Amino acid sequence: MRATYPFTAVIGQDEMRLALLIAAVDPSIGGVLVFGDRGTGKSTTVRGLADLLPPMRVVTDCRYHCDPGANGSGCEECQQRGKTGPLPCETAPVPVVDLPLGATEDRIIGALNLERALTTGEKAFETGLLARAHRGFLYIDEVNLLEDHLVDLLLDVAASGENVVEREGLSVRHPARFVLIGSGNPEEGELRPQLLDRFGLSVEVRTPSDIATRIEIVKRRDAFEQDAAKFAAEWQPESEKVRNQIKSARAHLSSVNIPQEALEQTAALCVGLGTDGLRGELTMMRAARAFAALEGSSEVKISHLRKIAPSALRHRLRRSPLDEGGSTARIERSVEEVFGA
Repeated sequence: MRATYPFTAVIGQDEMRLALLIAAVDPSIGGVLVFGDRGTGKSTTVRGLADLLPPMRVVTDCRYHCDPGANGSGCEECQQRGKTGPLPCETAPVPVVDLPLGATEDRIIGALNLERALTTGEKAFETGLLARAHRGFLYIDEVNLLEDHLVDLLLDVAASGENVVEREGLSVRHPARFVLIGSGNPEEGELRPQLLDRFGLSVEVRTPSDIATRIEIVKRRDAFEQDAAKFAAEWQPESEKVRNQIKSARAHLSSVNIPQEALEQTAALCVGLGTDGLRGELTMMRAARAFAALEGSSEVKISHLRKIAPSALRHRLRRSPLDEGGSTARIERSVEEVFGA
């Protein structure tokens, strides 16, 4: 099995790391979009997140790894099994599933198991990537190059939280709730507005210009390639620390208070920037609460709002041909105006 570069060993991309940790604490934020230069560790960081996530409780032998405490919202098989008594459960890793750029629709949503159909005549459903990603993360590299019909499919499932397959005489529906993570290079094309709006946080990554940071990145990567097991073992204590931080943040997320002043300033920031709808405020509120929980704070502070504002809002702004600085610069100016220097 190929070793994974530790999430905690990634340096120089603090905004991306924070956005992924926030999504791990509160999946309702709506996923993370990572756009930027090639070779900046986008895929490495996302795949490293998988080893960092605390295990989850699942129903034993359920191919959709349903939650034993779902109270009737699991798959049809678990609902039937639950009528006869408590469901057996176990712990399993949180799935982080890659959706390859060339994946077919059948591979994504699932299809008829042709081998069983031909050998036994039985119509059996072969699960797809969406079933594997349920209660976890679905990662799409080069998301801006995804075919339009697959974008439509993902939008439907993301909105409903359910995958419905009706073909070849099959009629199957199963839960498919996942955190969508996309990465790409903006030079290769833009993302469709409908899909862009689905992402809660949008992160920009750039190649580090600091010489010391670049040297440290190269040294760490070289050490990992020389002896991956040894390198991972060296970073295990730090990884365990962050894993416990995620567990603790999840446990007291609901108790984090959001002061009225913070809500008013968030709304003022969104109004000043002219964001469409109310998703900007909702995302900022949820992201700031998760960030506060990660830091062990019982209340959302202005420092939390300032930190996550660019990620929460940069993809929700209308483009201004008169503003050469881009959306990030506009947000930073508005943050100074609303929150103060």
